Amino acid sequence: MKKPAPKIFELDAAQFEELMRRAEEHTFEQQDYATIRRVFEAYLYLLELVDNKNTTIGRLRKLLFGANTEKTADVVGRETADHASPPAASSSSSAAARQSADEKNRLKKPGHGRNGADRYAGASRTKIRHASLQPGDPCPKCGTGTAYLMAKPGVLVRFIGQPPLMATIYELEKLRCNLCGEIFTAQPPAQAGVEKYDASAVSMIAMLRYGLGFPFNRLDRMQQDLEIPLPASTQWEIVAAGYESLTPVHEELIRQAAQGELVHHDDTNVKILELMGDGAKQKAFDESREEKDADGLDPERKGLFTSGVVAVSGEKRIALFFSGRRHAGENLIDVLRQRASGLPPPIQMCDALSRNMPSELKTIVANCLAHGRRQFVEVNERFPVECRYVLEALEKVYRNDAAARKDSLSAEERLVFHQTHSGPVMEELCAWLKRQFDERLVEPNSGLGAAINYLRKHWEKLTLFLRVAGAPLDNNICERALKKAIMHRKNSLFYKTQHGADVGDLYMTLIHTCELNGVNPVDYLTELQRHADAVARDPAAWLPWAYRAQLVPAAASC
Repeated sequence: MKKPAPKIFELDAAQFEELMRRAEEHTFEQQDYATIRRVFEAYLYLLELVDNKNTTIGRLRKLLFGANTEKTADVVGRETADHASPPAASSSSSAAARQSADEKNRLKKPGHGRNGADRYAGASRTKIRHASLQPGDPCPKCGTGTAYLMAKPGVLVRFIGQPPLMATIYELEKLRCNLCGEIFTAQPPAQAGVEKYDASAVSMIAMLRYGLGFPFNRLDRMQQDLEIPLPASTQWEIVAAGYESLTPVHEELIRQAAQGELVHHDDTNVKILELMGDGAKQKAFDESREEKDADGLDPERKGLFTSGVVAVSGEKRIALFFSGRRHAGENLIDVLRQRASGLPPPIQMCDALSRNMPSELKTIVANCLAHGRRQFVEVNERFPVECRYVLEALEKVYRNDAAARKDSLSAEERLVFHQTHSGPVMEELCAWLKRQFDERLVEPNSGLGAAINYLRKHWEKLTLFLRVAGAPLDNNICERALKKAIMHRKNSLFYKTQHGADVGDLYMTLIHTCELNGVNPVDYLTELQRHADAVARDPAAWLPWAYRAQLVPAAASC
């Protein structure tokens, strides 16, 4: 019979030293024997797992750090036993659990989960006429009625496979005079174009590489297998050639992002080979010391980051990416320098890292509630009762925010709604957090103590949504945006040069901004390249939410 995995429990340095002191003095207490037994059981179990060749890294991580999921139901479960919550909150937590389950059952969307034909907006459509009947003909079955055209046709959907990049070879007929030797070549059709690589090819390669993390070498192998070769070096030349024509729109997106009423930002690591290694660092130090000092950057800074900035302006969402030595806060300063002087300070949503808060920023700061919540998720295995109370309290707040979105409340209406329904929950939680330290119910140096201290230390910024209209609960929209950069890093590993990183940032910016606003990224990138002159003259008219209005006038003027 397989032995169950022992539970990981917390034993900090001070407790360990005290236990060792009693061992040396031969003054063990009764509970010390249970502690030692649990330590050795966990140690032996880990040794067995490491020795077992079938043990995965994922299993070890789950054992040591808990499951990856952060949903309250998955973290704490839905048992409503009295021991699942602190005594003061037992009945309310149980009622909340039952209410949440009931609401989920009511809100569950009906349907089979398959996409209807109307979801395939990019599919080609072919109308098929009836072989023998037309509207107005007599009914073939009864002979007396009249057939009429129904408003909704029957629909069949068929998928076909093809390479990501297709190629067409035009064989131009050539004739030669047998007397004078003159050669006459057929004129190529208009669809053959002037350039070898169509704008749609640029867009597709950019989407695969920078939108989906598909490396050039992998696409090279795939195209080779499908007998339409496209070398990796050629792919880079294609997307780099499209960089200049897309720059005006990129710059306009940065300018408009600076005018937003809300900005999210965060960063992740990136590798740029040109800026890595001792030789590269010394070269950068020697060649650009004065420039970096003027910008306020440490010439010896080693870190490389991709910063994500998501600006919200009304219903529009703009995602920006910047890769290099600057932190997210420093990149945000560069964006906000383009902000109109008459506008009020924007709301700035970020985590509590000091590098996200340069002194130059004049914003209304909100901190990410999900970061504070995550700390309780991480220690839930060791403090299930206390963590359950905190997680279920925050679940009510998130449920209220979801209700506000569902009802399409304005920023002011959402603020009043949260003050009415989430305010009492957060006040009760704040009092509970304070009581844990005041009554010495929690060791401040434990994992739970650190999680509680984080919430208390940043409480004002974590609860800005209760005082300022439009303030979000968390920074999740920016963390989702950074998954673009993370996916690229995991698949393509690195950029070779800073220019390569700039090209990637531009394409990620345009692609993810399209995704946030429900626009087809490939179609958008294609049209920008096909109308490059018009884009350069008026880039504001060619932003993702406006470009389709320009296509008919642009086509008429060509």
